Amino acid sequence: MLELNAEHQERATLFVDVILPLAISKTYTYRIPNALKDQVGVGRRVVVQFGKSRVYTAIVAAISNKPPELYEAKYVIDVLDENRIVNESQLRLWEWMASYYMCQQGEVMQAALPSALKLASETKVILLQDAVYDKQELNDKEFLIIDALEIQPELKISDITKLLGQKSVFRLLKSLFDKGIVHISEEIVERYKPKQKSFISLNPFYDEGENRKALFQLLERSRKQLDALLAYIQLSRAGAPVGKKELVEASGCGESAIRSLVEKDIFVLESRNVSRLNDQDGDLGREFMLNEEQQGAVESIRQQFDQKDVVLLHGVTSSGKTQLYVRLIEEVIGTGRQVLYLLPEIALTTQIIERLRKYFGSRIGIYHSRLGDNERVEVWGKVLKGEYSIVLGARSSVFLPFSDLGLIVVDEEHEVSYKQFDPAPRYHARDTAIYLASLHQAKVLLGSATPSMESYYNARSGKYGLAELTQRFGESSLPEIKVVSITEETTKKTIQSHFTSVLLDEIKLALQRKEQVILFQNRRGYTPMLVCRTCGYIPQCIHCDVSLTFHKSTGKLHCHYCGYKQDTVPVCPACGSTHIEQKGFGTEKIEDDLQFIFPDSRIARMDLDTTRSKNSFQRILNDFEERRIDILVGTQIVAKGLDFDHVTLIGIVNADSLLNYPDFRAFERSFQLLSQVAGRAGRREKRGTVIIQSHSVNHRVIEQVIRHDYADLFNMEMSDRKNFNYPPLCRMIRLDIKHKDAMALSISADRLGNELKKVFGSRVLGPEEPLVSRIRNLYIKTIYIKIEKEGMSVTKVKDFLRTTLLNFETDKQNKGTFVQIDVDPY
Repeated sequence: MLELNAEHQERATLFVDVILPLAISKTYTYRIPNALKDQVGVGRRVVVQFGKSRVYTAIVAAISNKPPELYEAKYVIDVLDENRIVNESQLRLWEWMASYYMCQQGEVMQAALPSALKLASETKVILLQDAVYDKQELNDKEFLIIDALEIQPELKISDITKLLGQKSVFRLLKSLFDKGIVHISEEIVERYKPKQKSFISLNPFYDEGENRKALFQLLERSRKQLDALLAYIQLSRAGAPVGKKELVEASGCGESAIRSLVEKDIFVLESRNVSRLNDQDGDLGREFMLNEEQQGAVESIRQQFDQKDVVLLHGVTSSGKTQLYVRLIEEVIGTGRQVLYLLPEIALTTQIIERLRKYFGSRIGIYHSRLGDNERVEVWGKVLKGEYSIVLGARSSVFLPFSDLGLIVVDEEHEVSYKQFDPAPRYHARDTAIYLASLHQAKVLLGSATPSMESYYNARSGKYGLAELTQRFGESSLPEIKVVSITEETTKKTIQSHFTSVLLDEIKLALQRKEQVILFQNRRGYTPMLVCRTCGYIPQCIHCDVSLTFHKSTGKLHCHYCGYKQDTVPVCPACGSTHIEQKGFGTEKIEDDLQFIFPDSRIARMDLDTTRSKNSFQRILNDFEERRIDILVGTQIVAKGLDFDHVTLIGIVNADSLLNYPDFRAFERSFQLLSQVAGRAGRREKRGTVIIQSHSVNHRVIEQVIRHDYADLFNMEMSDRKNFNYPPLCRMIRLDIKHKDAMALSISADRLGNELKKVFGSRVLGPEEPLVSRIRNLYIKTIYIKIEKEGMSVTKVKDFLRTTLLNFETDKQNKGTFVQIDVDPY
């Protein structure tokens, strides 16, 4: 009887709940075949069929013996991993993100996993070799398929659809399958392939003295082969494996000599998997000393970590925040725990990684979207195995499989780059990092010279700890800031192009002193708008309600929202006039004009257009650091934490575009951006100068920037936000309602707004048209919901909102309308 029970338990059917990479609201349950029972585990990838024919890679979230109630569970097709690739903490993070940001776990999975771990599914049709059939019995389309398969015995379904010129071919394929002519297989293609490198080693037979001597005698007349042998012996003394490529370069003998030595069984050629990552050891012994204020801040942070999980480090630009991070990181990794160092921009990782490697060597891993698929998989695997003590990366680094996080550093925590806008999950990496830290009982250090209102409010109210640095590190002092009136210089006719005489004079002086200059303009392209002077015609994007931006480098008009391009318009298509004027200017035009004014200067541009390729950031930064560039023109990329010794002048070409942006955060963002740009100047012994060009020279934000008075900005902003009930005094949820038809959208958006107002009343703002009311042929209406922090449950609000949106989307009156949710829009 006991034996029967044991056999029954062994044969008990098991089921897995899996997360599919789809925007579905629930996990899906599959049956585990007996043959795969021992291979399935939580956090491993499995291959499953979802729908009629689609095959997906899914992550196992749970294993049970409970079958689904509403549908019959299909079998798991295969298990891809011997060990889990996603750990329990990650699954809990995914679940929290899906709940908090009101999206689906499948969408979180899509954002979290490197592309190479999300496998591609390709259905293939194969002609059976022993099939017996009469072509007379086939219809025309079946005949075409068989004819093609006789030439190429294996075809993808996509190939067959192209061959027949029709989308649906499954009925035809089923007919051929039923006749026993073809076999249909789902082949899963593993995208990740390890990088291989060829290594050379000496046959062990020649290790002994007499044999080694005989070998030299054997190669006496083969000069190039002897050179290769000598080069190998020299390289092998370092103790590291000798690569074939390195040996060819060191010996200068060419590959043919090495091939001959391999054929003679003197060299052994071996291919090995190697890392794609740059893992050289840095200088681990380099020391530095903290000054008195820094040491006090470190002690304060340590003490506050005893009571609080999050501490905000508010330090002026160039106050040495990175050195504090290094000290705290040393302490954490000394206990055997891991550290995540978050940066808002990929541009910063390329510079800061070199600085941190001086202290930590190859214990640092780098992770961001500019890495190749295979490189990201390697970092993922090394973090999973605990091979990296520190990971330095952009916002996607919060998804890595950490096993024992001890500290998360969020540098430049105020940056909007930490927010993911599209697609879902629309998460904020700073807030996600704080929850991630709670899963590991880790601490979070937020650092900024211009903190976000949310973080500073939390610090002032006692929710977070607060440490401050008020002085620049070393000999450097805060820059001198001059504000120049564009209006006044235009009236006096002393302005040249878009540069005031004050800015041009300062640039000339800096260039004469062999110093470097950074010019900031928060708009890329050559000119934002072309206008017909005769009739007022402005070229518009055909897909979006925005004007097209002229790019001189391509000679075309570009849409910065959907990517649409068209030829420029030398003649107005509306009235035929040739009087086409350029209105406004971007970084491309500034670069062009500067080259005309300073023809002997080396000028470069750093914006989205010049940094699209993988290594473009690094190349521009290296050239600037090595002083091969005199003037660097850029968008907000240049404002984010870059540290250069010889930059003494910063020019903000037009501050008004920041100050006049229609957003409740405009003044906060303006102060942050202007202060951060200004902070790039004079970061060593020489005092820097900042020139701010503006029509509004007496604007309060500009005055606060000049005084470096963040406290005044905070107090005034909080007063306004209290009066109008804006974050951080409330929470916000944004709903973007979209439809291809403007009238249908208006009706549906009003219907949704009325439903929400029945419950939330005046907390609902809208629906209203946003600044850009049509993107990619979809019209947009926006609704904001404000939620008080006291006396109102955010969880209940979200539950009601989910129910309301479900009813809205299932109502046939709203057909064709869909809603995007953004929790905590920034």
